[in-house]
Amino acid sequence: MPKGLPFRLKDYLELLDWTARAILENKHGYIPAHQPSILERLQIEPKYWLYMTQHFESRFKGLVGASYVLKAVCQKLEYQRTPNLGAVLQLLA
Repeated sequence: MPKGLPFRLKDYLELLDWTARAILENKHGYIPAHQPSILERLQIEPKYWLYMTQHFESRFKGLVGASYVLKAVCQKLEYQRTPNLGAVLQLLA
């Protein structure tokens, strides 16, 4: 067996999305058929998602998340600047 999953991450996410749509309405994890795909719901461009899956560790060092959360955490930690803010705004905004 190869190291890791034997398929692409995109295919795995589509499988998860499909599975959640197939679960009965009254069950935990159900996603209604009218819901947009996971990337649409996260408001992430597919090209940026693919880039992040291939370069995440080299692109981000430290904190990652919504820009307003990063700013709040950095303020609480008394950081002088907000690390990764540019990458977050470019790839996740």
